[in-house]
Amino acid sequence: MSKRPGESKAPKTSYDIYAPPYFGSRWLGSTISSDPSKLIGRVLRTSLYALTDDFSKQYLIINFRIVNVRDQRCETVFYGHEYGREFLRSLVKRGTDKITMIFDLKTVDGFHIRVTTMTFTVSKVSRKKRKAIRSIMKGILEQAASTMTHDQLAQEMVLGKTASDIYNEVRKIVFPRHVGIVKSKILKLGDLSRVLSVEEQAA
Repeated sequence: MSKRPGESKAPKTSYDIYAPPYFGSRWLGSTISSDPSKLIGRVLRTSLYALTDDFSKQYLIINFRIVNVRDQRCETVFYGHEYGREFLRSLVKRGTDKITMIFDLKTVDGFHIRVTTMTFTVSKVSRKKRKAIRSIMKGILEQAASTMTHDQLAQEMVLGKTASDIYNEVRKIVFPRHVGIVKSKILKLGDLSRVLSVEEQAA
């Protein structure tokens, strides 16, 4: 229903948005709203460079989703990441192979995550070896998800720990030029109670 002439609009308040503690609680920006509940679910994008001050990480984009508003502070959770298109394109070379694996994971705190993992080789490889590489990528990430919370897995995917684990196993088959978790997306949020309690302590 439209407001009648003379009726005042609800005043808008400024809110600061922060990355979760496992990404340094960095300030991500600010927004205004007349109703803090309208901010829940909003997704923000930033680069890993903005969180770490490491310029070499500017190619990696991270999504954070607002899940709670306390006072004028918006608290977020990791909601996925991806390589920048130009960087991903630069990894493709003639005479080499790109082995891709897309699959879904579930963390111990109930988050459902879809991940895309790629291994770039220095030369063409056989179908048998491509199959073995996909099996390695899937196995390592499934093992990680089965023992980690979503924040732990997010850190390892974004900061390169899982890619390094895959690289070390793949190199026993072929020499990889690059291994990366090139994209992830949260399909379903899990248990937020522990996440929010940690963010409250960090605030």
